[in-house]
Amino acid sequence: MQAPVLSSTVLLTVLLSIGLFFFIRASTKDRIEVAKLVSDQPETSLLEQLQQYFTQRAYRIATVDAASNTVVFEGLVRPSWWLAGFLTGLAAVAFLCLALVLSLLFPSQAQIFPALALLAPAAGYFYWVKSARPEQVSLQVEPWASAENSPQQLVIVTAHRDELAELQRSLRLKSIEE
Repeated sequence: MQAPVLSSTVLLTVLLSIGLFFFIRASTKDRIEVAKLVSDQPETSLLEQLQQYFTQRAYRIATVDAASNTVVFEGLVRPSWWLAGFLTGLAAVAFLCLALVLSLLFPSQAQIFPALALLAPAAGYFYWVKSARPEQVSLQVEPWASAENSPQQLVIVTAHRDELAELQRSLRLKSIEE
């Protein structure tokens, strides 16, 4: 193979490998956000619904601060089998591509390089170990006067963005923008 083609192929393979490494590492990153949600329900009914929702999602009450009307729930984030498999598959394809490039560079050892694909499950294992972690959800409920002058409750939630989306969808809470 010509030297310019081979060198550019090696360069692109190295760059893609670096990108895959950071993609796998980012799969375990915390994505904590704060959301302000509004409900038309009375405070006691809303608090009961929120507690029931988080209990069903395997959270437990960690702390309650009556002075600031804040409740902190704690639970264990379960890793996704699908994402672990997806990351393992991506790593396997990447290692096979790397093996192909290395076999072009070193044709005498070409039969050894496909064994690099045996390292692919390390990506899924890394995700599995790093993403199984305790997570906290902080809730603060306070009265809120809206433009319609109907009594509403403002719920300030600090949680993972996926948990916020599911909470908003399940309890039909409206988001407010600041």
